[in-house]
Amino acid sequence: MVKKIAITLEEPAVRDLDRWVREGRYPNRSRAVRSAVDLLLARERRQRLTRELAKLDPAEEQGLAEEGLGDSSWPEY
Repeated sequence: MVKKIAITLEEPAVRDLDRWVREGRYPNRSRAVRSAVDLLLARERRQRLTRELAKLDPAEEQGLAEEGLGDSSWPEY
């Protein structure tokens, strides 16, 4: 579901948005702002994943992986 919101931007940002629309980079201001928010959300998700991965102990993860290599429950291919 799409929701409408109001935002306040500095004049230089509005000029850039309008230029992007004039240049055909975006069909309208709304789409340009949505694109920017989508990019920020994607970056935040990547950063969050990076922070979580940094918490892992590589030696422990390798031990778990090697332990699984001797697991006979997997079928032969």
